[in-house]
Amino acid sequence: MRIGELAEQAGTSARALRYYEQQGLLSARRSANGYRDYDEEDLRLVREIRALLEIGFNLEDTRPFVECIREGHSSGAECPASVEVLTRRLAEIDDYIARLRRIRATIVKELG
Repeated sequence: MRIGELAEQAGTSARALRYYEQQGLLSARRSANGYRDYDEEDLRLVREIRALLEIGFNLEDTRPFVECIREGHSSGAECPASVEVLTRRLAEIDDYIARLRRIRATIVKELG
């Protein structure tokens, strides 16, 4: 499939796909006429990247998940590097929740 088709099916833009390619997360093959050519595996990778971005991961955090899928795993979260990213992100979320609770307690105290 061409870049526009991939973008449409993945729910993103061709510009984003070119950026993912520039960052080494996506590899396009070139057809005889020079157009980028993608397959279902590429669609799966882009969907994984998009899903992670939507829940607050940054683009660099998606790299281990992409590599895990490229290695043939059914989920991007099956590899040690991905689990490490998930663990780190969960700790960050827990810290943020704890800070919000402290802020909430302070506000409640101020209200009397």
